[in-house]
Amino acid sequence: MSTLSARAVAIERLRGLLGYPPDDLGRLPEALTHKSYANETGEPGDNERLEFLGDAIVGLVVAEALMARHPGATEGQLSRWRAGIVNARSLATFARERGLGDALRVGRGEELTGGRDKETLLADAYEAVVGALYRDQGLDAARRFLLEDALPRVEEADVAQARPDAKTALQELVHARWRMSPSYTLLETTGPDHEKLFTVQVEVGDAVTTRGVGRSKKLAERDAAQAALEALSPAPSVDESAPSAAGSESPSPPYPPADS
Repeated sequence: MSTLSARAVAIERLRGLLGYPPDDLGRLPEALTHKSYANETGEPGDNERLEFLGDAIVGLVVAEALMARHPGATEGQLSRWRAGIVNARSLATFARERGLGDALRVGRGEELTGGRDKETLLADAYEAVVGALYRDQGLDAARRFLLEDALPRVEEADVAQARPDAKTALQELVHARWRMSPSYTLLETTGPDHEKLFTVQVEVGDAVTTRGVGRSKKLAERDAAQAALEALSPAPSVDESAPSAAGSESPSPPYPPADS
């Protein structure tokens, strides 16, 4: 698939996710345009202004959510927890999970040097998308989008320093080792509305498949990610070829033979 068609697919998926109609993407194209592309093509508009706006909204929404979730926390605790969520590393992880890198317009130089996966570029794009949502659909839409990613960290902020986010750790491990992302699938939802349980499966190619259960989809994903991390550790020191696409729920050896 060409870069252009891959980007079109990514934008269409993102459009549906964010609730934009097919014939009106609002400010989304601007949010997904890096300055390197605008400089090379001469087209007006890049995502820096929306990033500026989105940065403020991200800080506001996370601070608001932290105060609501942890009413007894001090100002110092709230500030540390916010900094642990609102940073380039976390926002880049959110952007990767949303597939923002594939939807970006970047210049040839950035394309050739892996700009679509650069931490700062992805974090900036994520903030720009939040800014675009705010301008196009209002604060509630921007808040919903952000909290789908950030709420699990908000809910567990008081233990975040002692226990890293398993889903983030798995994402970073898999990306560093194979330049790919884990795939999460919601298998089932059980129980009454006030006591729902979610079961989620995570696959890393055909290297490992694990399941997790939680009171929310995000928490179930974390549970599955923790199991996957345990299955992938300790990491072998040789033959780190990329795992092939998943085709079975049964875990296969982490590093299938090259001639399999």
